[in-house]
Amino acid sequence: MTLPHPLADAFHRYAERWSDEADIHAFARWLHDVPRPFNRETLAGHFTGSAWLVSDDGERVLLMHHRKLGRWLQPGGHADGDDDLSRVALREAEEETGLVDLEVLPGIFDLDRHRIPARGHEPAHWHYDVRYVVVARGAETFVANEESLALAWHPVRDLATAPDTDESLRRMAVKWLAR
Repeated sequence: MTLPHPLADAFHRYAERWSDEADIHAFARWLHDVPRPFNRETLAGHFTGSAWLVSDDGERVLLMHHRKLGRWLQPGGHADGDDDLSRVALREAEEETGLVDLEVLPGIFDLDRHRIPARGHEPAHWHYDVRYVVVARGAETFVANEESLALAWHPVRDLATAPDTDESLRRMAVKWLAR
């Protein structure tokens, strides 16, 4: 007998709270139906992990100006076979910001399925991005790596109301403010 993946239960708990989000069931199906859903070699798509990286006071979020995409986004990246996506989110937050003393809060914070355009040898594919709240408990001085053009702390309230905010960032800002 195969035990269900812990992420399946996390998706169920997330669905109980955010039942109005359409992609929840697509995430559960992807986990159940795809042989290697955590590997980027699964060319149709794969899971990624991201961090809603908030300041210790919860008022600001650290975003990166993504070098390849030219947009302000939360830190995150490929699971590379790791099926603990909260660990992936923490690893990516540390690597992409240089921050230490980070804490991942339990439970999925947000889900976002988005299409990645073809680039070079890589075909267009889906990212099933599972997002966790990561809190900066220590110093907030960051160091950008090669994946970003810049990093900056942004007031969450501004992201929730600014008309030019990326749709998924706005959704997370609104969720954060409603907690």
